[in-house]
Amino acid sequence: MKKIGRVLHISPGEKAVIKTLKPLRIGEKIFDENRRFVGRVSDVFGPIKSPYIEVDITSGEPSKLVGKMLYQSLPEKRKRRRR
Repeated sequence: MKKIGRVLHISPGEKAVIKTLKPLRIGEKIFDENRRFVGRVSDVFGPIKSPYIEVDITSGEPSKLVGKMLYQSLPEKRKRRRR
C-alpha cells in the first residue's frame, strides 16, 4: 500500500478531494488505512508538481473520510518463468 494523501474536503458531488505529490491514473482503486476499498479516482486537476485528485466514494459515508489518509494498492509484480 502506498500513501497518496489526506482527504481535504468532500465536494458537493459527494467526491473526496485529496492533495497528492504524484498524479494518479483515472480509475485507480483507493483504499483506507484498514485496506477497505473506498472508491476510484475520477479526476486529476491542479498544478503538475502537486496535483489534486478527486475520488468517487462508493462505500461508506463520505463525510467520515475528511482528514483521513488514503492509499493506493501497488501493482503485483509478475513472476518470470525460467526456461
